[in-house]
Amino acid sequence: MSTRVLLAGILGGVIMFIWNFVAHDFLPLGEMGVGIMQNEDAVTGALQTNLGDNSGVYIFPSGGLTPGATRDEKQTAMKKAVEQMASGAAGVLIYRPKRVFNFPKRLAEQFATDVFLAWLAVFLLAQTRINGFAGKVGFVFTAGVLAAIATNVPYANWYGFPKDYTLAQMIMTIVGFLLVGIVAELMLPKRSSEPVT
Repeated sequence: MSTRVLLAGILGGVIMFIWNFVAHDFLPLGEMGVGIMQNEDAVTGALQTNLGDNSGVYIFPSGGLTPGATRDEKQTAMKKAVEQMASGAAGVLIYRPKRVFNFPKRLAEQFATDVFLAWLAVFLLAQTRINGFAGKVGFVFTAGVLAAIATNVPYANWYGFPKDYTLAQMIMTIVGFLLVGIVAELMLPKRSSEPVT
């Protein structure tokens, strides 16, 4: 692997991490579509009473679905859930009975993720024969668009994530990759024949 590819990936990851910090702490993007729960103690108390120690992702309403349901029972529950959604509350709940939130650890994991994503995008770019600012930046930008669409649009489509939340998450991802593309263009050498390996 080229040292330039490695360095471009690391620097791109650092830039992406800084961008995510700016987007969350200084721009409204980090809060778009995220609300504050009213009567939080009552809601969390009800969750603890009903879910206990069973961590997981819960989609509601369930239409009365039970574990081990047959295919016919699942179809019946789906029809009932659709009716329940039309007349009442619906959503996705990520539940943990207790969570020790270690902020430095979360930051470190985010940083490592950003560096890995940036390095992977730069590595893929280096396997091509693309030259020029528009080509290199466009390649990594397109990777960012793909990454932004891959989870955010299905979550909005199937689970009802708010449109403004989805848009904000996509913007943060796409801009992050755009910045990585600029770093890659500045750091990777021009070439005319074989890809960098």
